[in-house]
Parts: sequence; structure tokens; C-alpha cells
Amino acid sequence: MPLLICHRLLLLLLLLVAASHGDSSDDGAYDTSMCLNQAYTCGDVSISYPFYLAGETKDVKGYANSYCGYPGLGILCDDDKPILQLNGTENYTVKNIDGTSATVSLADPEVVGSSCPKVDHNVTIPPVSWLDFPNSTVDYIFFYLGCYFPDNSGFVKPPAIGNITCQGFDSGYFGRFSFVIPDDKVPLGNWSQACEQIYKVPVLKHDPVDPKDAGWVNDGYGKVLSRGFQLFWDVKKKSPPCMQCEQSNSTGRCAYNQAGGFIGCLCSNGRVSDKECGNSTGNATAGAGSNKKRYVTIAGVVVGVGGALLVAAVMVFLFIRKRRQRKVVNSSSKLLKYRYSGSGGTPTRSRGGDMESGSSQDMGNRFSYEELEEATDSFNENRELGDGGFGTVYKGYLGDGRVVAVKRLYNNSYRRVEQFVNEAAILARLRHPNLVMFYGCTSKESRELLLVYEFVQNGTVADHLHGPRAAERALPWPLRLSIAVESAAALTYLHAIEPPIVHRDVKTNNILLDTDFHVKVADFGLSRLFPLDATHVSTAPQGTPGYVDPEYHQCYQLTDKSDVYSFGVVLVELISSKPAVDITRQRNEINLAGMAISKIQKCRLEELVDVELGYESDPAARKMMTMVAELAFRCLQQNGEMRPPIREVLDVLRAIQDDCLGHKDGGGKGKKDFAEPFSPNTVHAPWDSRNTTPNTSQ
Repeated sequence: MPLLICHRLLLLLLLLVAASHGDSSDDGAYDTSMCLNQAYTCGDVSISYPFYLAGETKDVKGYANSYCGYPGLGILCDDDKPILQLNGTENYTVKNIDGTSATVSLADPEVVGSSCPKVDHNVTIPPVSWLDFPNSTVDYIFFYLGCYFPDNSGFVKPPAIGNITCQGFDSGYFGRFSFVIPDDKVPLGNWSQACEQIYKVPVLKHDPVDPKDAGWVNDGYGKVLSRGFQLFWDVKKKSPPCMQCEQSNSTGRCAYNQAGGFIGCLCSNGRVSDKECGNSTGNATAGAGSNKKRYVTIAGVVVGVGGALLVAAVMVFLFIRKRRQRKVVNSSSKLLKYRYSGSGGTPTRSRGGDMESGSSQDMGNRFSYEELEEATDSFNENRELGDGGFGTVYKGYLGDGRVVAVKRLYNNSYRRVEQFVNEAAILARLRHPNLVMFYGCTSKESRELLLVYEFVQNGTVADHLHGPRAAERALPWPLRLSIAVESAAALTYLHAIEPPIVHRDVKTNNILLDTDFHVKVADFGLSRLFPLDATHVSTAPQGTPGYVDPEYHQCYQLTDKSDVYSFGVVLVELISSKPAVDITRQRNEINLAGMAISKIQKCRLEELVDVELGYESDPAARKMMTMVAELAFRCLQQNGEMRPPIREVLDVLRAIQDDCLGHKDGGGKGKKDFAEPFSPNTVHAPWDSRNTTPNTSQ
């Protein structure tokens, strides 16, 4: 009750102060020129509200970096060329704005006019933007770049597609090929795992094409790209005050801050209202005499309210002390409604400006609770596949025949709900053959939050290395090397997309294997979206003991090299078949990473590796396991700057794998030149980087 009284008195005081400011005729609250009430022409494109000029917007008084218009609709007019910038780094030429359909047509200036364009980035929409892809007008085509199909690799080029042969792709260079394929024509199978980079590009809907047709692989796809694509601005995201603002007066305009938060209603008389404008002239011309009387009255009220606030403040202080730290949410459904916005069940930005999943991105298809309850036989304990840290995973059978894994949230934990929503938001925007496929989740009205993704049949790598399936010995050395390559490929993809993603929980328990023993990296609950212009993110260390980057643990600074350290532990597990932490080992060897560093420094690798993999009997296997151990040594450096980027780790592993295939072929076809990395004799010795492959995010 004291807190309620204080809030009401404080609200009264603020309203009085705001009223006194609003009635002043001395100065305006905003510059009316910042609202594009009249169409502004940039080149051949007419621009008006709700768009705004990103380079010329003026701040609303008291709010830095504010603007008149909808979030994400800032246009930069550069040399009479209208540019819409997505995610801060991607510039797209505005071809047309259609206010009737609420759509804007864009084109990538790097592909327009090129007969053989090469796209090396995904189109990403910033979380604060109101823009989205309209399903009615947008299709997608995929770029598969640097695909390599050596003999005996298990990867075979599908006959239904033709590789791009025009200049700029270097197709066929050292046996590598590139493909551009419409979304509905992508062949099934694991062939795409042989590709270094995969990008999904939006285009306007087009007539069906044959991805093997000469017209398509030569310049047909270039013509489709040159037509650009469309985005629409979602007016359903308007807050009630913004809707009230625009409906109350034909000249009322919504103002937002840089974070996409509603500031107020901009009226034509230069005043800012909290919700709506009056008539077109407003009350800005009130006489000085009436203003003076009003100020005297307000001053008296303010003094009285101030005294009451002083008394209430003491009461509130005592009240808060008793109730401190008592804010507990007991219902998972309440937590879910808090984490979701009011339109469409989209996750909101998490409190404190956290970058985790706090985006407006789509979270996949929606499933009903009843549908998933039936699919899992009422969450029968016999269907349990394991625990995901903050939820139990069940095997389920959907009505359409799909076998799925359903992750069910543990109740009564706000943090677990955050991690759950974080995993859904991140998985929904990813597409890579070595990442678990996300199907969707329940809606905000559901009794519980459930995530649905593909069922991966063959368990985890941990199960096969040192878990319940280790006795099967189903992972010989070549297969373990393949697992290392595919896992590194998945992490390289995560680190290369924009914005990059740091998995933060890389471990063998989160690397799943399908029936053909291909990798599916899973469990993104702890992942972080990483700012493009940041060297690190300061955050409390999270992860699994034995895998956590020691620099991250000590300095609270998360970087992409934190994933590299964890992956180094995975590499050691693959060559040793030992768990990351084992309290039954000697005290100084409980932590596998420390044990590996010690053994490698002392040149006693035979005490670390699993000798049944052929370390002593097969010279070729011995050589390759030594090289992987040396690579793991680099990844496990205490200083993150001394670790190689994951792109380089992938390159080294692929070179080792090619060497393995070369030995199988008797040193002939498929073997590539590869120089063994020099191994230092101390963890503090500098390493010579051989990263010759450009980062895929560039």
C-alpha cells in the first residue's frame, strides 16, 4: 500500500510538471521538419512517413537518437540513391515503396546488373525492426559454395543440379563446385555437408526453374537476383499509444527511440503528447496571463505533493527492505506471457538489454499443447531421451508421420524460460546440415512452452565415446575425424553469420549423430548473439564444467574463442575416449584439458590417446591423431588470442581428413599437400597461424 501511494503521488507530480511544460509557448518539444509529412523524393523513390531520413533525423527533446516513424524504416539518401540499411552493415537499394500494401522493394546493389553474381552473406533483419518477409511475394534461393566431393568421402553431387560455371565462382578449382538452387529444388541427402558455405537469399516469386538447366546456371539466377525482393512493415506491432496517436488526428505521428521504444505522439503544433493530439491547432497559443495563474496553482500543488512524497519515501524504504528479493514467479504460463509480446507470440528483448533471443524474430511453426501431449503419449517417462539442462526431452510421433524430439520446460524458473525462448529464437534463424533442425514451439497461450525439433536417432557423441554405447566401438578413427570436421563446420557457420552466434555450451553431449553418423549440433539455450563491432561480451560465465574457457571464467569476457576452447576439449575426447571431467582420475588429471596439455608437452601422447584407434599399429592413424592432438593443444591455450579461429580449425581438420583419404587411396587421388603444424613445447609458446581462407562473414 505505501508503494502504491508513492507511485500515485509521483505520477501526479510528473503529470503536473508535464502539463506545465506542455502549456509553455516559449519553445517546442520537437522540430516538425523531422516528420516527413510531405513526400521527400530521393532519386525516383518517394519517401514519406512512416519512413524517416536516417541521416537527417532530429531528436525529440530529451531523447537522443529518436525519430519520427516506425522502427527499421530509416532511409539514407546517398547521392540521390535511397539506401535501407539492415542490421547496421547490409546496404540495400530501395526500388519502390508502396504505402497501400505496406511493402518496400529492395535490391542488393552488389548483384544488380551482374550476369554472374555471387552472394556471400545472409539477409538479416535487425531485432528492433518492424520489417519482415511477406510469404505471398518472396521465394528463396540457396548458394552452396566451395563444395568438395572427393572419392570415398561419402558425399556425392546430386545429378539433379548443375554447378555454376561462370567467372567469379572458380567452379571446378581443385575439384570444388558451387551451386545456386531454388528452395523447392534443393535435393535431399547429406551432399550439402561437403560445402564450405551456405547462404539463403530472398528473391521475388518466380516461375519454376530447372537447377540443371544451362540458362539457369549461366545467367538465369542472376536475373532473378536483380529483381530484388520485398519486405513489409508490420503495422500490427504498433503499440496502443501509437495507434491512438495516428487515429486521434490526421497529423499525429509516432516517435520512437533507437531501441524501438515508443516515445510519444508528435503533433503538428510542435508539441509531444503521451498518446494523442487534440485539434490541428492544439493549445500552444494559451495567453501569458492564464499561464501565470496556472503556474502559481501548480507550484502550490507541487510543494504539497513534494511533502507527501517525502513522507511516503520513508514508508516505501521500510516496505522495500522487507520485501527485497521476494519477486518470485510461480507459474510458467505467467513467465511465458511476460517473455512474449502481445502480437503473435514473438519473444521480447530480455531485461537489462541482454542480447539473448531478445528479438522479434519468428520462432518457427506453432504446435498445440494437446498435439504434443498426444505425440509423446502424455509425456510418458518411457519416451524420455534425456535432460537438456533446463528441460526434459521426449520422443514423439506427430500426426503427419514425423518423428520428433520435444523439449519440455522445467517449471518455476524465469532463467530457464529465458534460455528456452533463446533457443527457439536462435534455432529459427539457422539452416545448416550439421545443426539440429528446429520445427517450432507452442504458442504463448499454451499451458507449457515446448520446443519441437528433429529426432536424431543415434544418440550423442558422448554416448559413443565414454557413455552407455561406448562398448559398441562404433566410432573408428576415420569416423571420429569426420565428426570433428562436421562439428567444426557447424561452429564456423555460427561464427560467420551476421550477427555471429557463440554457442557457449560446446560439448560431446550436445553433438548428436544421425543414422549415418553425421553430426547435428544441438542445445542453443546458452547461446549468445554477438555484436558485429564488439571484441567480447561481458557476461557471467555459463557452461559445463570441463569445457568452460578459463579466460571467460576469470575475466567474464565471452568471445568466439570461448567456443574454440570448448571444441579443443571435444577434440581431446575424440582421440582419447575419455570424459571431460572424471573424479576417479588422479587429482591433476581430473580435468581432461589440463591432462591433455601436460601429456602433449611431455611428448607422452600414448598415455592420452585411445590405443584401440590404431595409434600404435597404424602409422597413418598415429600421424593424424598426433596432428589432431596438436590442433587441440592450440585450441586449449589459456590466452584466447593465441587460439586459432574456428575457420582455421576447420581448414586444418579438413586437410588432415584429406590426408587420411590420401592414405586410403595409396597416396594418390584425393590427397592434398599439407604441412604438419609445428608443435610448441609450452602452452605459452606462440603459434604460427596458417589461416588462408577468408572468413565467411566478410
